Amino acid sequence: MIGHKLQSAIDKRASILGAGTDALRLIDGEGDSLPGLYLDTLAGRWLVSTTASELDTEVLTWLKGQGDKGRTIYWKQLDQHEKTNPTHIAGPSQDEAFTIKESGVDYLLDFQSGYSQGIFLDQRLNRQRVRAHSKHGTTVLNTFAYTGAFSVCAALAGATTTTLDLSQVYLDWARNHFSANDIDPNEHYFCKGDTFHWLKRFARQGRTFDGIILDPPTFSRDDKGKVFRVEKDYGRLVSMAHACLAQGGWILCCTNCRKLELAQFIRMIRQAVPEAQVSSLSMPEEYTAAPYLKSVWVSA
Repeated sequence: MIGHKLQSAIDKRASILGAGTDALRLIDGEGDSLPGLYLDTLAGRWLVSTTASELDTEVLTWLKGQGDKGRTIYWKQLDQHEKTNPTHIAGPSQDEAFTIKESGVDYLLDFQSGYSQGIFLDQRLNRQRVRAHSKHGTTVLNTFAYTGAFSVCAALAGATTTTLDLSQVYLDWARNHFSANDIDPNEHYFCKGDTFHWLKRFARQGRTFDGIILDPPTFSRDDKGKVFRVEKDYGRLVSMAHACLAQGGWILCCTNCRKLELAQFIRMIRQAVPEAQVSSLSMPEEYTAAPYLKSVWVSA
């Protein structure tokens, strides 16, 4: 029975996979009547995630059967306090970085990179939206950029991008993403540091951008110990970003903070930039459980 349920969820998403996309959420927990169990395919390799501290015996048996057929399978527990590498559980091991493809764009992932493998698949549609709104000759600022996936999409559309993150490791990873898509990273900007500090600096310099991406962690602390909490401080972030936005520009606002309802999120944004047009965006169709990722498009 469990094998049938797992396979049924996977089969429902088969039509989304194709030559241009080989990385996707295949099982989405409660949305597929499999609470606490999630499965992503990453160029044929499977990453299973669970809220439980160990895999259900029946699920593990089924997964090992897939591994016996040659499928590489890793598992990680969804635990914000113990952020470790995924564990190899079946099939051939994947010890080196590898390439996945989404909407025709290449990204480099790594099971040895820690808790996150290099891309957040739930932003699939938002990456498409950023590419669609990034034109040749425009400028796009990607804050809290992680490995720069949004930057790559904007650059592929012809925009000049600025990729901003606290981690030099992630900025170097972003440069590799550019190179993997035949984009010269030297024609773009990479800034190491705190987003709030850089937004203040850009505003003082009078530097503006045609597009800005805001996808901060739910909680963070800067180098001076100042705390940022999405549910309290996102409006301030939007206001600072808006001060760096060119006339007619756009801001993509995102958060996966589960304490914040979409209506509250929209209200915070509207209070921060009352003169802007604000519209909510849907999650990808393969995410059938509760839509935890809130995305809002802000047009100046």
